Amino acid sequence: MDCITNTEINMKPGTTGITRIIHAGGYSMKGLQAAWKYEAAFRQEVTLLILLSIVTFFLPIDKYEQITLIGSLGLVVIVELINSAIEAVVDRTGSEWHELSGRAKDIGSAAVFITLALTALIWAVILL
Repeated sequence: MDCITNTEINMKPGTTGITRIIHAGGYSMKGLQAAWKYEAAFRQEVTLLILLSIVTFFLPIDKYEQITLIGSLGLVVIVELINSAIEAVVDRTGSEWHELSGRAKDIGSAAVFITLALTALIWAVILL
């Protein structure tokens, strides 16, 4: 009888090395395209990220403050992507209302809200 190691059990089938990284990059691009196509909030937040990032070049701030302002905007976009993924999975499971589905969507939305509030606070502290 052959003995199966933990390494063999935990290995996922598929590619490894640079091929896996290339495939992962492709999946990431598909995710960004889907978010842009289907998520209005994502489009709005990316637009805000671009516009306000440009504005930071004209503000009387140092480079560390500038990267903090831009980074806070990037964080909003990242959390929005995670929230959109949660919503897509919940919606995939069915259209009927369920307490846990509603809770998952509400918590994802709360994460975006808190990130937006944090971003507003960061901008206020740096600019005021």
